[in-house]
Amino acid sequence: MDVARRYRVEGRVQGVGFRFFVERAARQLGLAGYVKNLGDGRVEVYALGPPAELDDLKRRLEQGPRAARVERVLEEEAAVEERYRGDFTVEFGGGLW
Repeated sequence: MDVARRYRVEGRVQGVGFRFFVERAARQLGLAGYVKNLGDGRVEVYALGPPAELDDLKRRLEQGPRAARVERVLEEEAAVEERYRGDFTVEFGGGLW
């Protein structure tokens, strides 16, 4: 059964290829959702899939790509949004969450 989680990643995570790192990891894990930069310097990840793969994604978020410096990953349960099922995308345009 699929569940959804939302992550906020803090640290030096913008301008270092973090969104594309997340997109690749999520697709490898068979997850759906999105990743986007937030206006306050964080990155938001919404992921939908099996709990074990979401746990794996969180571990990868905590590591990040080589150029990133992840300070913290906040996680919360999220509602399953059917519009994101089936693909994982990079969204452009920041906002606050």
